[in-house]
Amino acid sequence: MKSFEQTFLTQQPITQKLLQTIRLIGEYKGKQELYKQQAPQVLETLRQTAIIQSTESSNRIEGITVPLARIRKLVTERTAPRDRSEQEIAGYRNVLNTIHASYGYIPFTPNIVLQFHRDLYQFSIGLGGCWKTTENLITATTTDGRQIVRFTPVAAYATSQAMEELHEKFNLFSREGEIEPLLLIASYVLDFLCIHPFLDGNGRMARLLTLLLLYQAGYEVGQFISLEQIVERTKESYYDALYQSSQNWHEGQHSLLPWWEYFLGVMLLGAYREFEQRVGVIGGAKGTKTAMVLQAIESLPWEFSMRELQQRCPVVSVDLIRRILRQERDEGRIKCVGRGVDARWRKL
Repeated sequence: MKSFEQTFLTQQPITQKLLQTIRLIGEYKGKQELYKQQAPQVLETLRQTAIIQSTESSNRIEGITVPLARIRKLVTERTAPRDRSEQEIAGYRNVLNTIHASYGYIPFTPNIVLQFHRDLYQFSIGLGGCWKTTENLITATTTDGRQIVRFTPVAAYATSQAMEELHEKFNLFSREGEIEPLLLIASYVLDFLCIHPFLDGNGRMARLLTLLLLYQAGYEVGQFISLEQIVERTKESYYDALYQSSQNWHEGQHSLLPWWEYFLGVMLLGAYREFEQRVGVIGGAKGTKTAMVLQAIESLPWEFSMRELQQRCPVVSVDLIRRILRQERDEGRIKCVGRGVDARWRKL
């Protein structure tokens, strides 16, 4: 809510780099509709992949890890969660599916945020659907093992009011239409993370709400390219931008520029560039899944493992991946180094 006080947003400096980023995102948004018409099969494969990667990455950022084979089954609802980690994976999957299926009909209110949080923890007991009741701190561990406080969020007693104000002001600015929607969305996410309204799940909720708001504004790239995976790959930049823009937030004297540049330039523009590349590579090939594996091999480091390739292509069967690897080996483009679980593939 601090980013939406009075004239705060209109007084923030906007660089030429940021303006160019917004322009480029707008151009990619236009291409997005063309791809939906011309390459529906390619987009469906990308969509299935993105759901798995988003669920895996967003939870892994928070230290929740589950084997890829189990994530596939959980995402496709072919199995029930067996433990706490799988319960949270399944909850994230359900909220993600709700957003993908119904984003155009979801009112953006604090109650929706509470509902999403409840659904995130629907397989757990007593964790979801209410604002925090005790204080929470955002901490970090130094190289010598000490815990330091990086940010003190809004107090528990003030959280409900802060979320009401944030939504009221965000929706007001959105209706007025005088400020670029992408800047409003990025600013909302920053304020949400500074309020830190839940005892647990704030990071995952922020990423889910990011998708909802972008979809509602017409930026649907997150359906086909995992924004969560991009955040995971650029975690250091993510946390650094968040730290910089949260300084002096309580006083309303913070700078939104570092966060805007990360959110729009690194995450969203990066997703659109990856989207265009994948549609071009996969759409021009005979087999969609084969092309996905070949594109993943090209993008992986000089030496890679079978597991790394599976993570890039979660909707492709192991048998097909192995067949493609053998074909690439026989044609002299890669070779296998080692045996068994320690085997790695090296590009020639």
